[in-house]
Amino acid sequence: MSAEKLIGALLQGTLGGRRKRSHGAMRYLNGGRGSFINASTLMTAAGLAWGAYEAATRHKSAAAAAPPLPVPGPLPPLPGTPAPPAEAPEDLLRVVRLMISAARADGALAPEEQEAIVAQARTVGADQLVEYEMRNPRSLADITAGVRDAMAREEMYAMAFAVVRADEAVTGAERIYLAQLAHALGLDPATTARIESVAAAGIDAAGKVGE
Repeated sequence: MSAEKLIGALLQGTLGGRRKRSHGAMRYLNGGRGSFINASTLMTAAGLAWGAYEAATRHKSAAAAAPPLPVPGPLPPLPGTPAPPAEAPEDLLRVVRLMISAARADGALAPEEQEAIVAQARTVGADQLVEYEMRNPRSLADITAGVRDAMAREEMYAMAFAVVRADEAVTGAERIYLAQLAHALGLDPATTARIESVAAAGIDAAGKVGE
């Protein structure tokens, strides 16, 4: 599994039940070469972190399967201390948590919406991770903590906005959510207006593909 496949599955589950404009949002965010996710520095960091995580996980699995090395002399082998279970890297978790947060921006997700998201995550073997994060939602302050790169902050806002705006309308609750996200990211109104304008144009253009 790759970080791109996980986020793609999460987007499919999040946007799959929305109205026609969701197709444009899906193509804009994850439509192949030149799409937002493939050009995102945020996703590049998540992909690198996931690659390192998988390599470390494979190394730990191989070490656990190998027989213990003999201890020279009369001393018995020291009892091994089990390592804590590996967790998904923070750069990837941040994007997963942001997508889940944006999906419920206008209120709690209905059971069928939750199942759709988990079902898509299951196709890439990430259903346990996604279900856990859905059952343990994080605050926007937690999700955005530690993001210092200006481009990454703008990309997080653009990604959330694209999910929120996928069905064309942005509700009052969603607008409040976006304002809270902008505050957590330290983005001023002029910056968020620019990001929204670019993202909306990209969604509209992508939605016309195949019409």
